[in-house]
Amino acid sequence: MTDSVDPYAQAATDAVTLRKLAAVPRFDVAVVLGSGWQTAADAIGSPQSEITLGGLPGWPVPTVPGHSPSARCILAGGQRVLVFLGRVHLYEGQEPERVVHAVRASVEAGCRTVILTNAAGGIHPGYQVGQPVLISDHVNLTGRSPLAGPPPPDGYPGRFADLTALYSPRLRALAKEADPGLAEGVYAALPGPHYETPAEIRMLRAAGADLVGMSTALEAIAARHLGAEVLGISLVTNPAAGLSPAPLEHGDVVRAAEASATRIGRLLGGLINRL
Repeated sequence: MTDSVDPYAQAATDAVTLRKLAAVPRFDVAVVLGSGWQTAADAIGSPQSEITLGGLPGWPVPTVPGHSPSARCILAGGQRVLVFLGRVHLYEGQEPERVVHAVRASVEAGCRTVILTNAAGGIHPGYQVGQPVLISDHVNLTGRSPLAGPPPPDGYPGRFADLTALYSPRLRALAKEADPGLAEGVYAALPGPHYETPAEIRMLRAAGADLVGMSTALEAIAARHLGAEVLGISLVTNPAAGLSPAPLEHGDVVRAAEASATRIGRLLGGLINRL
């Protein structure tokens, strides 16, 4: 995608391609998996097809370990689910419109529900490594928005999106039906790629954040702007900086996510069956 290509038009074009490659008339649910969560897709259901996204002209390719440039089409609970096995981030040098491209294309392909997952550092003292936490709200500290720049084309909602109920209360209630022990927390999104300093974590805690990571917020904004219901789930893969006795390393994050991936997949499958 170049600066001269309208990101909404590119998303609409790629939505048509996704439906053709999967041989389906539309998708119902999109799931974006975080670092190391790829095996969670197996627990959601058996794929009817798998799409290599790197071959699509408008598609950004992840460069981070734990993220794959592919998507699975899974039939679960009567829903056609499009499961992305990775994402791109601002810190990879991507612009916001590329970071949210998969979400926009999914909504254009028919998805009215978007489930965003991530690996996150735990700020809340009660969180344990390997624990999934529902995102109740977020604090976007990336300094970027997918709605900045030229206004959306005719036929799309205006850029001044209402984010009051960004993370759907209905979907969070359904997730708790699937797993009654789920906690909820506020997610702080920072640009990365470096981890935060202990002072920054103290600041985030004072601001009401329970989790910290480098993704999700821009995708959630883009999905809600287009009218989709959004659910966010963080997997606590490490205590945040200053709360951990060990140095923070991405490899440890991926390994912690992989260890809990099956549980996450079952949670997602249980939720999708309730939609």
